[in-house]
Amino acid sequence: MDPSRAFVTNVKRLIVKVGTAVVTRGDGRLAVGRLGALCEQLKELNSQGYEIVLVTSGAVGIGLQRLRYRKLVNSSLAELQNAQFELDGKACAAVGQSSLMALYDTLFSQLDVTSSQYLVTDTEFRDTSFRKQLSETVKSLLSLKVIPIFNENDAVSTRRAPYEDSSGIFWDNDSLAGLLAMELKADLLVMLSDVEGLYSGPPSDPNSKLIHTYIKEKHQCEITFGDKSRLGRGGMTAKVNAAVCAAYAGIPSVITSGYATDSIIKVLQGKCVGTLFHRDAHLWTLVKELGVREMAVTARKCSRQLQAMNSEDRRKILLDIADALEANESLIKIENEADVTAAQNDGYEKSLISRLSLKPGKISSLAKSIRVLADMEDPIAQVLKRTELADGLILEKTSSPLGVLLVIFESRPDALVQIASLAIRSGNGLLLKGGKEAKRSNAILHKVITSAIPENIGEKLIGLVTSREDIPDLLKLDDVIDLVIPRGSNKLITQIKNSTKIPVLGHADGICHVYVDKSAKVDMAKQIVRDAKIDYPAACNAMVYSVPIGSQETLLLHKDLSSNGLLNELVSDLQHEGVTVYGGPRASSLLNIPETHSFHHEYSSMACTIEIVDDVQAAINHIHQHGRHAMNIRTQNSFFFSLVV
Repeated sequence: MDPSRAFVTNVKRLIVKVGTAVVTRGDGRLAVGRLGALCEQLKELNSQGYEIVLVTSGAVGIGLQRLRYRKLVNSSLAELQNAQFELDGKACAAVGQSSLMALYDTLFSQLDVTSSQYLVTDTEFRDTSFRKQLSETVKSLLSLKVIPIFNENDAVSTRRAPYEDSSGIFWDNDSLAGLLAMELKADLLVMLSDVEGLYSGPPSDPNSKLIHTYIKEKHQCEITFGDKSRLGRGGMTAKVNAAVCAAYAGIPSVITSGYATDSIIKVLQGKCVGTLFHRDAHLWTLVKELGVREMAVTARKCSRQLQAMNSEDRRKILLDIADALEANESLIKIENEADVTAAQNDGYEKSLISRLSLKPGKISSLAKSIRVLADMEDPIAQVLKRTELADGLILEKTSSPLGVLLVIFESRPDALVQIASLAIRSGNGLLLKGGKEAKRSNAILHKVITSAIPENIGEKLIGLVTSREDIPDLLKLDDVIDLVIPRGSNKLITQIKNSTKIPVLGHADGICHVYVDKSAKVDMAKQIVRDAKIDYPAACNAMVYSVPIGSQETLLLHKDLSSNGLLNELVSDLQHEGVTVYGGPRASSLLNIPETHSFHHEYSSMACTIEIVDDVQAAINHIHQHGRHAMNIRTQNSFFFSLVV
């Protein structure tokens, strides 16, 4: 199930609207095959316990085809030579309605389903007694598993130009479907069209793209609609208006293809078909952001307001953020699961998916960490050094915010929460650029966090950059951005360092080492080696026993371990745990394992390199040569740990 469609699990009553282009063929005749497939879907859903109300167009189109034939039959030879038939639409509707309902009755009867008919006009809905009676009758029919079929009574409707007169309650069968969804308290509105859903432009345009989730704030000004329905009064514009109206009333709506034989069933299975309209959709997909310079300038202005606050007020912001994260945990999980599912479908490595996933308890853990940060000593205006230059002349060095930070990180959405919290506590403005694989997780986390920031500071204190193409422009803003902090691969960090004048705080590969000496205790050696690699192989940048903040990439073993069997035991234990083992020149020859292509490779996965060394000093030399030159050596039973920070 697509996480954005999780609401379908609560659907009991649904409105299905079928358009003229689905009911009829291109020549105006009834599309009996499509209607048969539709009725079979509704039969299956009816038997599963769903309450179904059908709103159908097509009467005018069917009547038009029939009256053309009748006009042709009754015309003289002279009239046939000038065959310009002008037919009254209301007459077409009157003829077509009986034919359309006769077909539905026949099809449903073959499936042992009972249907009923309602012909309504917008004026009738002005009567509250009518609306009340309508709801009661429909409720009674649904309890008997009868499928009510609604159609606007075009034969007697006084409305001729629906888009020139907005005084009515509904204007066509699309708006009637939206009205019924609200009136009958439906759980879902499904609108069937002759295309797969809403496109960014006319579906015939090869540059148009299907919009899976409609965001009113983003799409209403960007979409170019094509022609209206070839026979009906509506078209995609009418469907979108009806879907938006229903969605903002709390009824999710989906526009999808009526040509597919199982489109409604797929919608109710939670599959990503068609275009979804949901009142919370703006929380799922980020609306187009400000230009990067404006975003940075605005973050600086907001940070100055933040710096002017006292410590207790900044502390309260963090506490509010922690509360907001916990209150929105279910929504955050839905978006994160969508990212994880997409990453799995795209074939990403397991290590990246592990970093991407917000596992159970993670949100609570993040909220707890934020509260701990809130209770820590205020880092702003701390006197770091005081020097008396002369009598009465004291020079003080105090801590102060940096200004605006640009933090570029990859697949860990929890990093966004940590970075944002630290920025707020330290009084800094912040621009965040996360990996595309965590787009939805980052968007909802950013939305939740910024919604907790007071209006006098402004939610634009923290900007979320969504396009990779914006990074080069951001790196040029040395007059606005004060520090760049890239978190990720060596390639990413090196590229950023070489592309900007802004100071960069970064690290490269986390090549972490464990050395096992000949005097090591066997059980302890096995435990440490296993923990260092297995506990969290997706982590980078560190390895320290009992604090699994990183993952071992290289295991160095004293040459004498081959004689007492410990070397083979350690390798066998790792392989048994699913670790792919590579060897340096000495180890690959001795253990008959594949030789590594480089000692500088960061696996961040269930793989590591093993090499044989002569002694402790050789191990230290190896770490100096191939590690990150930031070594914290702790001696305990001849074990050495390389810690890269």
